[in-house]
Amino acid sequence: MTPPPSHLAQNADTGDRRYPGGQRRPPGKHILLDRALEALPLFRLSDSAEEASILYTPPAGGRWRVLPSPGDRLPGTFDQDVYVEICRRYLDAGSPPDGAISFTLHAFLRSIGRRADGRTYEQLRAALSRLERTTLESAAAYVSAGARSPLDGRFTVLSAVSIDRRRVADREQLALFPNVTTAEPGDARVTLSPTLRQNMAAGYVTTLVAAQYQALQSPVARRLYRLLEVARAEDTVTWRIELEALAEQMPLVQRYPSHLQRVLQPAHEMLLTAGLVRDAKVHQQDRVWFVDYVLAVRTG
Repeated sequence: MTPPPSHLAQNADTGDRRYPGGQRRPPGKHILLDRALEALPLFRLSDSAEEASILYTPPAGGRWRVLPSPGDRLPGTFDQDVYVEICRRYLDAGSPPDGAISFTLHAFLRSIGRRADGRTYEQLRAALSRLERTTLESAAAYVSAGARSPLDGRFTVLSAVSIDRRRVADREQLALFPNVTTAEPGDARVTLSPTLRQNMAAGYVTTLVAAQYQALQSPVARRLYRLLEVARAEDTVTWRIELEALAEQMPLVQRYPSHLQRVLQPAHEMLLTAGLVRDAKVHQQDRVWFVDYVLAVRTG
């Protein structure tokens, strides 16, 4: 990955790069994600689900498990957006060799379209902690592009998370701004896992268009978009998958075909409206349910 242009400076407090004169640099247009991780289930898409873990067997074999830290839950819909935004910021920062990026919680929440208040600050802190503490266990399931072989081992999305409260002097100044709803938004520094960075450095990635991802209002549609980009990265234009297999790969808690279709239909309509797919159909063939996707030509 090429380094950032020399005329951009790093802001020590927020991690935002600025042009001369203090102008903020526009967010990156694209997001690069680790293709191996994208093909595996990680974020539960039902906030009512209470699974103790995620267990998945990829079509090529092996075993994949997602294990929450004791006393915590599996990563969910909010965590999915946090993960994607971290990857966007990592790329926008020039893919730092140590994997570390810095930001304010306030700026981060605004960038993912969330209102910044006491509740969402706490949600973000919890999500960052989960991405650091949730164990991802691969038994020949996760593909390590650097090693050119399936991985047997454990890792996490984030290898380090540090969140500092604002300095006392800063908090005193916040009283001058009535629109700020909390006195302690905090500054974060997180480190993307070396395992993910290795695949990204090797070019084993998928590419999202940031604006298209953020325009999708459904967590299911966002996850489908991420999965469809795995198919695109593998030069697939028409992707057929068994409905049951798709539910396991996303993952979805519903199991009956009729229930799955009710969950997928609104997401399919969003993908069609956004121009991300040309067609999306659920159909039955010889008593087996399939989903067929025809990817649209990328314009962004």
